Amino acid sequence: MTELITAELVDTDLSADTKQAAARSLAERMVAAGRVTDLEGFLADVAAREEQMPTGLEGGIGIPHCRSEHVTEPTLAFGRSARGIDFGAPDGPADLVFLIAAPAGADTDHLTILSALARRLADEEFTAALRAEGDPVRAAALIRGDDEQPPAAPAPERPAPTVTDRPFRIVAVTSCPTGIAHTYMAAEALQRAAEAEGVEIAVETQGSAGFTRLDPAVIAAADAVVLAHDVEVREKARFAGKPTVDTGVKAAINRPAELVAEARARAERGETGAPAPDRAAPMDRQAGGGEREGFGTRLRTWLMTGVSYMVPFVAAGGLLIALAFAVGGYGITEAPSVAEHFRWTETASWAALMFQIGGAAFGFLVPVLAGYIAYGMADRPGLVPGFVGGAIAVTIEAGFLGGLVAGLLAGAVVMVIQRVEVPAVLRGIMPVVVIPLLSAAVVGFLMFVVVGKPIASFQRAMTDWLGGLSGGNAVLLGVLLGLMMCFDLGGPVNKVAYAFAVGGLATPNDGSLKVMATVMAAGMVPPLGMALATTVRGRLFSRAERENGKAAWVLGGSFITEGAIPFAAADPLRVIPSAMAGGAVTGALSMAFGATLRAPHGGVFVVPLIGRPLLYLVAIAAGTLVTAALVVLLKSRRHPTAPDHPTTEAEPSPDPPAKTPAAA
Repeated sequence: MTELITAELVDTDLSADTKQAAARSLAERMVAAGRVTDLEGFLADVAAREEQMPTGLEGGIGIPHCRSEHVTEPTLAFGRSARGIDFGAPDGPADLVFLIAAPAGADTDHLTILSALARRLADEEFTAALRAEGDPVRAAALIRGDDEQPPAAPAPERPAPTVTDRPFRIVAVTSCPTGIAHTYMAAEALQRAAEAEGVEIAVETQGSAGFTRLDPAVIAAADAVVLAHDVEVREKARFAGKPTVDTGVKAAINRPAELVAEARARAERGETGAPAPDRAAPMDRQAGGGEREGFGTRLRTWLMTGVSYMVPFVAAGGLLIALAFAVGGYGITEAPSVAEHFRWTETASWAALMFQIGGAAFGFLVPVLAGYIAYGMADRPGLVPGFVGGAIAVTIEAGFLGGLVAGLLAGAVVMVIQRVEVPAVLRGIMPVVVIPLLSAAVVGFLMFVVVGKPIASFQRAMTDWLGGLSGGNAVLLGVLLGLMMCFDLGGPVNKVAYAFAVGGLATPNDGSLKVMATVMAAGMVPPLGMALATTVRGRLFSRAERENGKAAWVLGGSFITEGAIPFAAADPLRVIPSAMAGGAVTGALSMAFGATLRAPHGGVFVVPLIGRPLLYLVAIAAGTLVTAALVVLLKSRRHPTAPDHPTTEAEPSPDPPAKTPAAA
């Protein structure tokens, strides 16, 4: 990271109290250093990136970053805040802030800076030293790593020794949904734990910048495999037949030594992973999982892959459509094509433009869902039949359910074709010609002729049922959706309910709009309920939970159900039932009040687009009160003396200790 940061780019006494003010303060230093040419333009790019996803990491760290045409060279600025600044991390404000700037189009520079920084942030000694260092010159040197020795040259290749005269060897893969911070922090944690145990380890980071494959010879010589991932591991079949520890990326950050020990133990017991794939299967096929991974787990992973790729289309298309209705009214659906009729000075033309762009984005929902479900099952060969099947589902009006079935069919067909033994001369054209041709033809036939029509009939029946919902039926559906949204706080069950609601927006009617309103309202309740509980009875919660409660107000109001996860992780038996009760109340009331919503996201920020907004807010408030009251009651029964005698964990101290990085 040499020359990325200098002393003038360091502020050890950052006085900003918001993330926008912090970015401005550090960006002004970049301008003064000649690294940024347009302050306002650069800050707009930083804000646009921040809107996509919060850039806070657990452990008191914020890493706002962007690529911008106003940046002259890759640059890193650092600020330390005494009060802490909220960057959206689940454990509270950040006191270490790193602003990363890369020139427009410099994807490699941008991601290299992020990945290198993320690795160093996994080192508690590094972050502790930054919190203690008051000299900008020494802080910049510390971040650059000037005091570090260069890595030793790799040892020359030599014949593989026997197990008795060489260290235990592990190969590992780390990956997270965004492919930036947690991917590299997990890799660093595993490497440090292995080094402490005298274990040789080689880690492949499957991040946003792509990945460099482990040498097949290194994999062959390994005694065990550690897969720490929150998304499907690419080319997983390479590790077949070896003792495998398969876990989430956070486990590698939280307890890397345990994973190393578990890998060693499995090797000593002689355990093996899934058998090696058929020789006809291409190497880039994703295996369905190890012998310990059941079909239900794999099915959930496949479906979540499809939903995760679909959500950005939902957000873009749905919000544009909602804005079009807000600007031009519901009659905007009858507007002529803006390609033929657009007037710059007419509000109606702009509303029509937003509606038609949003409609185009919405047109991709089902094909993207189907395509990436198939991708999760069979990697790249699944994309063509998945997208084709999803497009056919749209054509025959099979909707969201048709997309689900098309994706699963496409993945299954490709996996069957990959198992067929073919002559060596044909293997080179299999993934490019044969598999796309055969799989698309088979999936197209099944969707048009066999399964598509029954699914379309069921979809129409369900749409008609939703449109006619009233009275007790609507309330019961609201209760069910509220329970699903709050059961796993952003997990698979939550995503199924959300995807069901979003699918209804493709063919909107009164019933489907009520479902969308119910789902969003219930999803806001868990973090809002936890925030209220920490406010009114803070003594029942730890210091970290009270800090999380402050952030939960914003997360809940923004419809980010995951804001309640830190509370559920610490006390699931009390928090999750309380959240489900509040969600059920909100869902029932939202349906009973007849609230409707055309936007698929946005929380309180899209209240003007909600039908019967005041009653809708009443429903959310009621669920929030129920959740807060129940969690306070249940925690009070555990700690009956809490109001007068706070627990040691929650007891405030006059001088809070310096933060240390929490595992993310």
